[in-house]
Formats: sequence, structure tokens, C-alpha cells
Amino acid sequence: MDCKYFGECGACRVYEGGYEVQLNKKLEINRVRFAPFFSGDITVFKSPDEHYRARSEFKIWHDGDDICYAMNHKEHKGVVFIDACPQVNLFISKLMPKLLEGIEKKELGYKLFGADFLSSSSGEIVVSLLYHRQLDSAWQKLAQELAEELGIYLIGRARKQKLVIGQDYITETLNIQNRAYKFNYIENSFTQPNPRVNEQMISWAMENFADAQGDLLELYCGAGNFTIPFATIFDKVLATEISKSSINAAKENMLLNSVKNIEFVRMSVEEFVGALDGVREFRRMKDIDIKAYNINSIFVDPPRSGMDEASCNFSTRYEHILYISCNPETLVRDLEILSKTHDVVAMALFDQFPYTNHVEMGVKLIKRK
Repeated sequence: MDCKYFGECGACRVYEGGYEVQLNKKLEINRVRFAPFFSGDITVFKSPDEHYRARSEFKIWHDGDDICYAMNHKEHKGVVFIDACPQVNLFISKLMPKLLEGIEKKELGYKLFGADFLSSSSGEIVVSLLYHRQLDSAWQKLAQELAEELGIYLIGRARKQKLVIGQDYITETLNIQNRAYKFNYIENSFTQPNPRVNEQMISWAMENFADAQGDLLELYCGAGNFTIPFATIFDKVLATEISKSSINAAKENMLLNSVKNIEFVRMSVEEFVGALDGVREFRRMKDIDIKAYNINSIFVDPPRSGMDEASCNFSTRYEHILYISCNPETLVRDLEILSKTHDVVAMALFDQFPYTNHVEMGVKLIKRK
């Protein structure tokens, strides 16, 4: 069965009229949704209409001795079998049938239930094979042979087990405002799935901070996707993130790009606000002289749950707020607080997830005088 389109949650969707129809539908929904906060034009950033995903996850479905790729289908309460997928990038698309053939040939399919792909724009690929069994040295030998034959990195994952053939990351290059930035993306960690739209998001954010001065505070910085390009336009950047692995990746990516004016702090937003206000002292802040910062701007890129009320109120202390949201519904909720003190002066829609209901939104707010 050929799956023409698949969505972020594994739901196959076909839109009559193609890419432009689904994009216009999203734009109209969000134009109405944000009308109470913004009456101007929402700037739209398109995705390539095919081969745009640099990471993807598939089930491995067994039918006797045969295996195939599959995904959950919400509407039909079952699975869809995948022969070809034009949404993944060309490197993953070309690899998929070869990988299945190699798995069957080397008899690596026993109790295999999933395959996750992570690719760079230059074709470097990590594939994670997920098993309901423990993996032994025999598996490792055969996986090594398969990885060499296909020119990829392979990871075997089972309960409390991770076997790495080669390495567990790829290096991506993003081209933003005529400059190349390199990022190590680690397997099983969050990365933006659509690199071409990601480049547009970062560029839009940088352009909308063009009139900001001094230093920047960033909340939810992840592995430095926005942080590192921001460091080229601000004097200093102070960035927070609660995930230890993301902070470690962000520090590595900072070195990879020879950037030196960022300080990363592994703290939740709540902890960070408490530290700034002197409510509590944290050893993680002991080497940071917060008084040396001249922060007039804040950037936030929270998870789908958005920010809590305290974080929103904290953000309103700053003149410039830039908010990237992967969930317009929670963005509306947060704007109810932010718009009490700030005006929305620009909005953007980034079609990060074509052929699904999901979009990313960008909002620029400036404090009212």
C-alpha cells in the first residue's frame, strides 16, 4: 500500500488541491484565532512540498517472514503500510527499501518493531533499530556489516540497552543570513524536523531582533538552535534549559561554531526566575554575574504546553519579547497575559509540518510606553 502523505502523528492525509490548499487553510484558521491580538498580515513561510523531513519514525510490521514499514492511522484505528514516503528527505527515502532488504538478508528482523531515521542535509544518517529483545555480539557483528554496506550509522535499542555502530549523531549545516552554522544532532533527542523551514524561522527571529540592543535572555534554549545564531547579533546571551543532555549539546554546538558570548544554565524557568529575584540561591548560578548583563530582550520557544502564568509575567519585564510557538492554542492563552503590557507588532506562520494540522507561529511583542 502506497502512503502518499503522512502526518506528525502518523495520520495519513491527502488534501485535494495539494500543498497550497492545506497551507491557506492553516493561514485562515490562525488569522481568525489571533485577530484579537493582531490585525496585520501574518507572514507565511512555506515548506518544500515534498522531501522536507530530516527525521522520522516508522513501525516495523511483520507478516510471516516479511517485514515492512507502517504507521498508525488515527482515523481508521489501525496501521497504514508504507511502500514509499515522499515526505522524508531524499536520503532517507532512498535508504528505506535498502535498509529493509539488508535487515532481511542478515536476519536482523527478529523482534524488531521500529526504525527511526535522522538525516543531515548532506546525507549523513543515523538509524535506530528498536527491539523487543536483548541484543548480543552476533547482532552487533551483523549490524556492523550492514552499516558499512549502506554507509550509515546504526544504533540498536532494547530495554536498558543501546549499542552504537559508528556514532549516535549527525552534523547538520543551516544556512542563515549568508552564514553557515553547524549543529550536532543527537539520536533520540529533539531536533527541528524540517531544516528548510527551521532556517526561515531563525532568520525571521534574527530580523525581528534587529532593533534590539544589549544582551538577550533565552528560555527553553534546547540544544542552541536559535541561541547560537542570536549570539552574532547580541553582545551576550544568557540561555536556560532544564534538560541536561540538551545543555551539553548546546555547549558542544557553541564550540562547533566558535561562539564565546553565551552562558548556558541548566535550570527550569521557575528556578531561574527565583534566582534572579533572590528568592533562592543556586550553585548552578554561582559563576554567572547577572548584574553584568544589560537585558532588554527575551526569546522563548516553549514546549507544546506553552508557558505558565508566572513565566509569562516574568517575560513582561522586558521591552522586546519574541515567542516561537509549536502550539497556537497555548500561544493564544499566553498572549492574554503578554498583551496586557505589550503590543503584538509582527506575526509569522511557519509550515513546519505540511499536510497536518500543526504549524509553528512566531510573535514579536514590544512593551507599550
